[in-house]
Amino acid sequence: MAARKEASVEDRLKSLYKLQLIDSEIDKIHILKGELPVEVSDLEDEVAGLETRIEKLNTAIEEFNQHISKHEGNIADANALIERYMEQLKTVKNNREFDALNKEIEYQKLEIQLSEKRIREGREDVAKKEEVLAVAVEKRDKIVKNLKLKKKELEEIIKKTEKEETKLMKESEKARKNIDERLIKAYDKIRKSYRNGLAVVSIQRDACGGCYNMVPPQLQVEVGLTRRVVVCENCGRILVNEDILTTTND
Repeated sequence: MAARKEASVEDRLKSLYKLQLIDSEIDKIHILKGELPVEVSDLEDEVAGLETRIEKLNTAIEEFNQHISKHEGNIADANALIERYMEQLKTVKNNREFDALNKEIEYQKLEIQLSEKRIREGREDVAKKEEVLAVAVEKRDKIVKNLKLKKKELEEIIKKTEKEETKLMKESEKARKNIDERLIKAYDKIRKSYRNGLAVVSIQRDACGGCYNMVPPQLQVEVGLTRRVVVCENCGRILVNEDILTTTND
């Protein structure tokens, strides 16, 4: 069986440049989305954090109100006992019973004072928590409103670009299969090094199409011969001749 013919340098460069064109179109879609995906994710995290805080504040307020209700019940019970002891005072038979009932009455009065103090403290705590809660709810509502706008904006962009992006992603994946692994690794490494994602550029007006530094004449000749992969001496991008652009859609 005949061995598969290895692609020429020119064919490899054409394939690589085709991949660059596809990936650049994908990059344009990502630029159109901008920071929206990250912003939406950050806002969702912030809302989740505030929801947790609001839940904890509501739980704390509920606990304080339960304590207040408990002490209000204690006061009611104490007043009922005082009333009962006062009635019993009317029928005491000796000083010992009289003193014992008075002590019970004084004790219940102290219980009432203590419960009233706890109620005041509880209400103060509730007021403080409700103040913090109001701020948290207001902040959450503002973020939720902003989040809805960001989501709507992102959804509209996705709706407009999803079909095209899916198509381009498939084309990119297909194009990668036609390029040897070593060259793909170099291509991906260069792309990650630059914000514009350009790894393969043409020489334009004797300058690198990526960094715009002048390309020495001898290097331009080598690029034109397409006998080897040539990179820019300044930025490390892969260089192709402008003439190769007219044949990339063959």
